[in-house]
Amino acid sequence: MMLIEETPIPDAALPVEAFKAHLRLGSGFGPDDVQDVVLLSFLRAAIAAVEGRTGKVLLERQFQQTVKAWRRIDGHVLQVAPVGQVSRVELVDHQGTRVDVDPAAYWLERDGHGPKLRPAGAALPRIVQAGSAVVHFVAGFADNWESVPADLRQAGLMLAAHYYEYRHDTGLSNGCMPFGVSSLIERYKALRLGAGVMR
Repeated sequence: MMLIEETPIPDAALPVEAFKAHLRLGSGFGPDDVQDVVLLSFLRAAIAAVEGRTGKVLLERQFQQTVKAWRRIDGHVLQVAPVGQVSRVELVDHQGTRVDVDPAAYWLERDGHGPKLRPAGAALPRIVQAGSAVVHFVAGFADNWESVPADLRQAGLMLAAHYYEYRHDTGLSNGCMPFGVSSLIERYKALRLGAGVMR
């Protein structure tokens, strides 16, 4: 199974001004200042870390998930949440030929932790031997920062500030998640009850 982010977060959607205020940098930086590029990189890193720990996409964008076989033919769990729309499902044969699946053959079961691609009938479309299925979908809480849940916004800013403040500390090379950030994101983590089962 492979998940690819098809559309990155645009710079304009990132909360640079809120991050400056969080860092108390003041208003001495122009819009084209080199400092903004640095701040954007820390914001991107922090958002990626929060999303990686929670499996939740903060800012809306397009993804594709490729699978060699459905884990269950009556419903396939998508790797991230929340998912707002399944835009396309493709079947790919061993030669790379792609065929779009009729949208009437499937539907999206929305879920805060494990959204599923469901079949309209008894089973999802058959994946041929040595072939794959590619599910294209839109995931994310919102298309703007202010509409992302407040605790996740705070976690993102706090972690970005942590990265910024310790940017020269090579002792953090293995990665870390400050306690305050961990507390804020805890409720968004999927609870695993067994092999591949999430609630």
